[in-house]
Amino acid sequence: MADDSELRAAGDRIETLMGELAAAGPAVQTRAEELVRLLMRLYGSGLERILTVVDDAGAAATPIFARLAADDLVASLLVLHDLHPLDLETRIGRALDHVRPYLASHGGDVTLLSLEDGVARLRLEGSCHGCPSSMVTMKLAIEKAIEEAAPEILRLEVEGVSDPTDRSDPSDRSDLVQIGGSLRPAAARGTSP
Repeated sequence: MADDSELRAAGDRIETLMGELAAAGPAVQTRAEELVRLLMRLYGSGLERILTVVDDAGAAATPIFARLAADDLVASLLVLHDLHPLDLETRIGRALDHVRPYLASHGGDVTLLSLEDGVARLRLEGSCHGCPSSMVTMKLAIEKAIEEAAPEILRLEVEGVSDPTDRSDPSDRSDLVQIGGSLRPAAARGTSP
């Protein structure tokens, strides 16, 4: 069984090869993309059949689904093929639960406000609210956790980064920070685990 570093290297190599094929011209790029789509459809159908067999086991399947959902590689493939047994809000909630101890160690917390059209709105709370290290905390902990659990999220909007006491203009949304750089749609990462 390949370890995580080998799988990441394979995903990186696939992206490199796709880039090289794109540089070879539009006809080659079109055929390479078609090949990847067909392979993804084939493997996605196989994963769907596996999940159907597991689901047919009834209550005995619950621990199996839990293990599949907990495995990073399998979970990312299930998300990619829209087969993950947990809904988006549950996956994001679990990702935030995972980073809460770190945030709590800095006197802070995070709350999911909404999910809509590929955008997750969050609020930093507590001592992290408004402090300079909030941005670093957000980038390193929250974004990474959400990207791993819910790669289909296109953007995070996080409240609580600027001074919360300055509310002279209620329409001023300067406390809202958007993150979007590394959060890419699943289709853009379609060949990467």
